[in-house]
Amino acid sequence: MASLLERLQADLSAAMKAGNDVEKSTLRMAIASVKNAAVAGDAAVTLTDDQVLGVLQSEAKKRAEAADIYKDAGRSDAEASERAELAILERYLPARMSDDELVKIISEEVAAAAAQGATGTKAMGQVVKAVRARVGSGADGSAIAGLVKQALT
Repeated sequence: MASLLERLQADLSAAMKAGNDVEKSTLRMAIASVKNAAVAGDAAVTLTDDQVLGVLQSEAKKRAEAADIYKDAGRSDAEASERAELAILERYLPARMSDDELVKIISEEVAAAAAQGATGTKAMGQVVKAVRARVGSGADGSAIAGLVKQALT
C-alpha cells in the first residue's frame, strides 16, 4: 500500500492531467507543508503516515478557521474557496467520531477516573489523556476537552 505522501503526489499528478486547478493548488500546498515539516528541526527526517496525517489535519483546521472568519466577514467567495480546499483535504483524513460515540467514551473514562479517586475538574487532565489515547485522530482535541469539562462539572 502506498504511503499517504505518495498518494498525495499521485493525486496531484491526476489533478494536473484533469486540469482541476483547485485540487491541484490544494494538493501542492499540502505536499509543501509535509515537506516543510520533514525538514523542520535540526535534521531532515522521513515522516511516517501518522505524522503526515497530523500535518494534513493542521492544514484542514486552518482552512476551516479561515472559512469561518470569511463567513463572519461576509466574504462568501473566499469562504467557498476555503471550504472547497477543506473538502479536498478531508478525503485524506480519517472519519471523525460522532459526538454520541465520543460522549460514551468520555463517560467511561470519567467513571474510570472516579474509581481511582480522581473527581471534578482535578481529573480533567487524566480523563482527556485517556480519551485521546482511545480515539486517536478520530476527534478534535478542543472538542474532547470541551466535552470532558462538561462531563466533569
